[in-house]
Amino acid sequence: MMDQANPKTLLGLTLQELTSLAEERAEPSYRGQQLFGAIYGQRVESVEQILTLPRELRESLADGGFSVGLPKIEKKFQSSDGTVRYLIGFDDGQSVETVWMPEGDGGEAGDGSEAGDEAGRSWDRATICVSSQVGCAVDCQFCLTALLGVKRNLTAGEMAGQIIAVLNERGVRPPQDRVNVVFMGMGEPLLNYDNFIKAVGLLAEGVGIPESRMTVSTAGIVPRIHDLGAEVVRPKLAISLNASNDELRTRLMPINRKWNLEKLLAAARDFPLRSREKLTFEYVLLDSVNDSPQNAHELAELVGGLRAKVNLIALNPGPGIAFQTPAAECVLQFQKILMAARVPAFIRRPRGRDIYAACGQLKRTTELTMLV
Repeated sequence: MMDQANPKTLLGLTLQELTSLAEERAEPSYRGQQLFGAIYGQRVESVEQILTLPRELRESLADGGFSVGLPKIEKKFQSSDGTVRYLIGFDDGQSVETVWMPEGDGGEAGDGSEAGDEAGRSWDRATICVSSQVGCAVDCQFCLTALLGVKRNLTAGEMAGQIIAVLNERGVRPPQDRVNVVFMGMGEPLLNYDNFIKAVGLLAEGVGIPESRMTVSTAGIVPRIHDLGAEVVRPKLAISLNASNDELRTRLMPINRKWNLEKLLAAARDFPLRSREKLTFEYVLLDSVNDSPQNAHELAELVGGLRAKVNLIALNPGPGIAFQTPAAECVLQFQKILMAARVPAFIRRPRGRDIYAACGQLKRTTELTMLV
């Protein structure tokens, strides 16, 4: 599996790299800042739109084969709750899914309409769920994305490009508009670590999305959790746990054979948290598999004492998944046991389940009515 990168694509280059590009063309170094501001701040779609550059330089870059390299929105699907699932394509014909979730103050459109972006907006914050790989190699047994396998890693530009493409399509401008980013789409971000971290820096420095509004979810790549904790600029950490003991977790998440709960929880305890920051443990509840009171008590013992919260996610079903969604009262009972043990626990409301946009449902599904 190899990263695909076009050396003539500007999206994905840092300020330093763009400055070097300008200097290589005998241009003053400040041209790098102009390029950086246009690509990430103004979010231009072509070199010709970078009006801060002289016309001769724009023409020279275009004639030399340079392009911004923004990925294309190929299809989009609208949920009744206001969530939008985008199928985003790249130059090599591969595609991933990116999800837009408006929230707050009547946040969802509710009637299936797209009203609410720009004038007459009906939301006060939104979250974009971004993919880090084409497919996924981790093979969690309850996740539709796992059925794809993994095709390749995404570049930093392809990750940042998903965000920029959606922001442009919605007419949204961070940091004025409150936008959160979660690396929880297709793929395991920590198996594409260098590109993921580079994308985080580009989003924070260039697009205007603070690191405090970014979260990365991992199935438990323990060495990279340690690396993440040492980063100067990093998102918050969420760990996909999904089981309360090793036997069950290995059944559901084969990666547990390599990094078991003891190793994973040790990395969680060692993770350096910032002021008022908490770890998040994600726990997908599967009917009659990992949702018993005993499982809840075991989970409370595992994470007790950590500065952490647990997000409970009732399984979002899909074709080819051999598990069922638990009853609502079972989910509530599980939450009550955790809360009684003084473990903060929250039930995550499914978003976009009707369009296969919810957690664990991303599989480039196109057998739905497409918005035009």
